[in-house]
Amino acid sequence: MKILAVADEPSKSLWDYYHPGTFDEIDLIISCGDLSASYLEFLVTMSRCPLLYVRGNHDSRYEKHPPEGCICIEDSIYNYKGLRILGLGGSMRYKPGPFMYTEEEMARRISHLGPKIRFTGGFDILVTHAPARGFGDLNDLPHLGFACFNELLEKQRPMYMLHGHVHKTYSAHFKRAIELPSGTKSINCFEKTVLDIPENKFHPFGSTGSYLYDQYCILKGKKTDSVKV
Repeated sequence: MKILAVADEPSKSLWDYYHPGTFDEIDLIISCGDLSASYLEFLVTMSRCPLLYVRGNHDSRYEKHPPEGCICIEDSIYNYKGLRILGLGGSMRYKPGPFMYTEEEMARRISHLGPKIRFTGGFDILVTHAPARGFGDLNDLPHLGFACFNELLEKQRPMYMLHGHVHKTYSAHFKRAIELPSGTKSINCFEKTVLDIPENKFHPFGSTGSYLYDQYCILKGKKTDSVKV
């Protein structure tokens, strides 16, 4: 499965210099936040494949104008053709406003997801806006990562963590990909990146081994091979 992941700033190659065929090989688009609704709407329209998103700390505009035709995966697990994707947007709280959380608030969000994670038998990709603490984050409060992400990744050990928030221009030490102690590959999706995940690396749709969840997928997702819990 080929996934286009985007975050923080529009890619000129996808928008300004778009040409027919740009998205021909893309199966799924994932936004890690801080992108305008109009940009996401353009991507989902021109690609004609699903676009999943979480919200960044600058996405308060989504409250009045969420990106049409796109799927919010905040605090949920979206299964697309067998690939289970968990969404936890937002950044560290550094001022009043939506989509910002203290460490304790983010930890509670994760705790509330426990029943869903058990139901789905885990997840394959964690999609966030902020990075995990100590891995691609910065020392200032606005760009500090969440320690509770590390705990979640150590416990569940998904293949990938996709995030944004820390721009390539913020640090000379910017890294696109970091291997975490859990074995998860953390990818900073600033602007854009493409993942190509072989189908033998995740369970076929409806075959996770979690019996009740598999039956739920077969029942609810029989037409689209996708389901959200």
